[in-house]
Parts: sequence; C-alpha cells; structure tokens
Amino acid sequence: MKKTLARWLDSDVGYSFRTSPMAMVAAAIAVVCVFCALFAGWVAPHNPFDLSTLELSDARLPPAWSAEGSRKYLLGTDDQGRDILSALIYGARISLVVGLASVLLSVVVGVALGLLAGFRGGWIDAVLMRLCDVMLSFPAILVALLIAGVGRALFPNAHESLAFGVLIFSISLTGWVQYARTVRGSTLVERNKEYVQAARVTGVAPLRIMRKHVLPNVMGPVMVLATIQVATAIITEATLSFLGVGAPPTSPSLGTLIRVGNDYLFSGEWWITVFPGLMLVLIALSVNLLGDWLRDALNPRLR
Repeated sequence: MKKTLARWLDSDVGYSFRTSPMAMVAAAIAVVCVFCALFAGWVAPHNPFDLSTLELSDARLPPAWSAEGSRKYLLGTDDQGRDILSALIYGARISLVVGLASVLLSVVVGVALGLLAGFRGGWIDAVLMRLCDVMLSFPAILVALLIAGVGRALFPNAHESLAFGVLIFSISLTGWVQYARTVRGSTLVERNKEYVQAARVTGVAPLRIMRKHVLPNVMGPVMVLATIQVATAIITEATLSFLGVGAPPTSPSLGTLIRVGNDYLFSGEWWITVFPGLMLVLIALSVNLLGDWLRDALNPRLR
C-alpha cells in the first residue's frame, strides 16, 4: 500500500496533486465528509433517527453559541428535537451513497454502450446514438422526477432499499448518455490505431479487443466526467428529496433536511435549513474542484 502510494505521488498526476493547494484542500474536505458519512454511528454525537432519544422540549433550539443554545447540540436542533450536526452526518451518508451508486450505474451502462457503438459502428451505432439524442431532449431533473414519482406511487409501502433503488435508477436513467457519447467518440479514434489493427490481424476476438485494448485507453475522460457527475447526482438527489419524491422520510438526506428547515426559515429558525444547505454546497464544491483538477492533470495541454 505504501509503495503504491509512493509511486502515485512520484507520477505526473501525483506531482500535479502535490503542487495544487486547491486540489489538496478539496481532497481533504471530501475525505472528511466521506469518513464522517461512513462512520456516522461513531462520529455523530447523537442518533437523530432513534425516536426513543428525541425530546420535543429540545425542538428548534439555536446553535450552542447563541444565548438560548445548549452545549448538547452544537448546531442546534430541528422541529423534532433532532441534533442538526448528527442529522447532517447521517444525511450526508445517504446523499453520498445515492450519488455514488447512481454515477457507478451510469458509468457501467454508458461505457458499455458507448464502447459497443464506437467499435462496431453500423446500425448499432446509429440506434444507440439516436437513443442518446432522445434522452438528451428531456431535462434530466424532469425525467428523474417522473420516474421517482411513478415509483413511489406504484410502491407506496415499499421497503427503504426498494425506494433507494428507484431513486438511483431515476438519476441514472439520463446520466449514462454523457458517458456513452464520450466513450463512443474516443473509441472511434482508438479503433483505427495500429495496436487495434494488429490485434485484429492476430485473430483476437472483438470483445477481448474492446475489453483489453480499447477500454483502458478511453477511461481518462470517463474518470473526469464521473468525478464531476458525482456532485451533479448528489444535487439531483437533494432536489428530488426537497420536492418530496427522493429519500424516504424515515431516512432523510440533505435535501429532506433542507425542505424541513425551509418551513421555519422565515420564523427565525434559520439554522435548520442553512446548515444542511452549506453541507450540500461544501460536498458539491469539493467534488467539482477535484474534477477540475483531474481534468487538468490528465490533459497536459491544460496544465
């Protein structure tokens, strides 16, 4: 592990990372957020979803530094007496899981279809690209809203795992298109190069050529796009949850917390919605900055 890390730090990408303060700060923020989300049960001071520990008398308490605040709740409480800091940690875990899972599904589907369209060409390429054109004609948020809403209507009493599955599918339904078009364009360039022609002459199967030779050489743009799309997926999930068709109410994400706090924003309880909003902005900004750095690091012309 140490040797692998040392080799990476000595590489061109590692050097670019070490000499970019913005990338290092963004990576540190992202690592802290992911760590807190993964180990929410140990990091969070309270379990905001344990109903037996909630006290309605502690509802809508301001942050600890306010005159009416309590040291027990550093960032205050919401309308149900839940600790805002703990709710942020647990909510970030849900947002990150949904965002990462939806991007992973989009990458798998988009890369596979884009690789097939670019390498095989012909009617397969034409059909897949027209399908991409159709998907791009619909706003992604509206498609996700439609699928998530229909899924909730069809399965009103569904288990949380099914509800999250529908949510991930709804975000991925239009997300794969960008990966398919990106990989197709790169594959059209790679398939005419000498190493691919040599593999064909030696009798290597087309599937093996795509998997072993072409795929590793088209993954650079996909990694950059996937990094940036994680932030987009998290914001899309927050939007759906804010509209009431995202994460289940029993497992609220950052978007749900913002929606709950929005009802109390103009009555003076600003912390209920401001802190979840800041957490969402912090996660999305750090991921976007990492994506920008990765784009520059993998393309020497942009350094």
